[in-house]
Amino acid sequence: MRVITQRTLGGPEVLTVVEAPEPQPLPTEVLVRVKAIGLNPLEALLRAGEFPPLIGRPPFILGWDISGVVEEGSLTYRFRPGDEVFGMPLFPRAAGAYAEVVSAPALHLARKPASLSHVEASALPVVGLTAWQGLVDLGGVTEGDRVLVHGGGGGVGHVAVQIAKALGAYVIATAGGSKRKFVEGFGADEVIDYTAVDFTEAVRDVDVVLDTIGGDTAERSLEVLRPGGHLVTAVAEEDSGLVAKYKAAGMRFSGIAVDPDPVALRGLVELVEQGRLRVHVQETFPFERVADAHRLLDGGHLKGKLVLTV
Repeated sequence: MRVITQRTLGGPEVLTVVEAPEPQPLPTEVLVRVKAIGLNPLEALLRAGEFPPLIGRPPFILGWDISGVVEEGSLTYRFRPGDEVFGMPLFPRAAGAYAEVVSAPALHLARKPASLSHVEASALPVVGLTAWQGLVDLGGVTEGDRVLVHGGGGGVGHVAVQIAKALGAYVIATAGGSKRKFVEGFGADEVIDYTAVDFTEAVRDVDVVLDTIGGDTAERSLEVLRPGGHLVTAVAEEDSGLVAKYKAAGMRFSGIAVDPDPVALRGLVELVEQGRLRVHVQETFPFERVADAHRLLDGGHLKGKLVLTV
């Protein structure tokens, strides 16, 4: 099979397509013939050495988001050969998803909804699970809550807007002016152009803030939360100083590091099947053009997700 590997840290040019032996599924794992691979900003940071080495030093194979077809399984009843599946196996351990074939724990996968193509399905797991775990599991969002999603036009953000709406929340999102209609199209009740308006002057009495931006956004969000409000951040989860500030202000603070979650994955599938959740793919790239895809990742400011097709 072909895999995308890198022998050194660096720019997109270090990513190389090579031949490698197919993996062998361990007990309770399935072998998946991959059809599409979702790309995430974290992978660009790992490639460049700008993030703690979750998967060790090179050589390594990046990637977690996959959609494909089961070829075989080992001691698992969950799937049969021919089943179409998707998921985010093994995170934060290496899943080796930039590959034509991946061996993954069956528990970390779900049946692909018929309404999603493999491209769309591969774009959903990391961003969908992050948003679900942030809003449902940690944030405890319920009907009538006011929710602020920072970065509403990004991968996590545009999915979070839809999940919050499905939970019955009033949803406010920040986004650049060029993304206003894009974010409104996913159901946001208000969209604040952060390039023209200070969100701390435009928003008040928020129950839950989901931060996907980082920088000073999490700290400034203190000003918009109601008493006892809750910040959930996917980018500043280990900032002890920020935790102390929230505690001193009587606010709740939660950091999220997404993990494989079969319950949440099924929840995402249900929303898709109900027509209440879709994922936007900005652009697809063939497997061989992974470097071009990573150049776009490095540039940031994406609408939704990028996907490799296999």
